Amino acid sequence: MKILFVITGLGMGGAEHVVTNLADELVKLGHEVKIVYLTGNSVVLPKNTCIELIPIGMTGSKDLIYAYLKLRKVVNRFQPDVVHSHMFHSNILSRLLRLSTKIPKIVTTAHNTNEGGKYRMLAYRLTDKLADISTNVSEEAVNSFVAKKATHSSRMVSVSNGINTNEFYFDPTARKTKRLELKIENKKLILCVGRLEAQKDYPNLFLAISHLKESRQDFKVSIVGDGTLRNNLNEMVDKLQLHDYISFLGVRRDVKDLMSAADIYVMSSAWEGFGLVVAEAMACERFVVATDCGGVKEVVGSNGVLVEPKNHHVLAQELDKSLDMTIDERLKVGAVARQHIIDNYSLNANVSAYLKLYSN
Repeated sequence: MKILFVITGLGMGGAEHVVTNLADELVKLGHEVKIVYLTGNSVVLPKNTCIELIPIGMTGSKDLIYAYLKLRKVVNRFQPDVVHSHMFHSNILSRLLRLSTKIPKIVTTAHNTNEGGKYRMLAYRLTDKLADISTNVSEEAVNSFVAKKATHSSRMVSVSNGINTNEFYFDPTARKTKRLELKIENKKLILCVGRLEAQKDYPNLFLAISHLKESRQDFKVSIVGDGTLRNNLNEMVDKLQLHDYISFLGVRRDVKDLMSAADIYVMSSAWEGFGLVVAEAMACERFVVATDCGGVKEVVGSNGVLVEPKNHHVLAQELDKSLDMTIDERLKVGAVARQHIIDNYSLNANVSAYLKLYSN
């Protein structure tokens, strides 16, 4: 089968990892795969170097017609059996290809409960029938799209993201190495991975840390990621005098090792579709404290702590309790959490689910 993935960008993010992992697995199964990305540079890459990456070079809405024509040219040249698009701009452009190009099957995937305001939801609704089927990453995310009238319940299904548990696992050697590198010493490490954007609600986390440091000083917080709010967040760290507690690590390619180094994984998001990094942290047997948003509840289940979004007081309280847990208590929860991910969110299950949609 010839499969063309279309994604808005290949920057550092959950959807990008999902697409490249899926591409790698499909190639292993003998399928021919190419990846088109509309904007930016390719940061997250598939492991298989035989997978062609095709940049469109779109820099803004002014390039929509250019991007459409270039994407159509790629499709006409490759003649894929399936076009599988991911994220808003790619989904709309891929659907519109049906107006001028014959494509056997189009699958479009949203990766969040919130992919924009009413105009984006209108665009989804008006183009809905141009796709054969749409998916989202959790039942709650599907329900959100249906509630916003972006699609109908019969036109979008839930396909959970898949975690490569052979890559994400607890590594005691990496733990020692990274803790030395980060100069953690005898402190407890709280890790957070995510783009520095409004969705991740870092101010919520920073206010929680500001409260927490008043009663204890036995922890450090490391944040992996970059984004448009970096300067604003640095200013907030200055204002709250959190330099001794919070460090920005930027974009990293050793996230799985950093997860092994951590004692607690925290996610403070205002909204999510699935919470891929939460599942990765659980696969690494880390104790998770996360906001109860989007499909995160489905991922965590009873294997961690969920708190109300945008409530830094309760987030601080639960982080405090988690830091007080013994190592054995955290490890016990972590072991069960990993098994939960293996049983419910494996990469193999994700690949099988999509292949079924491609073939039906």
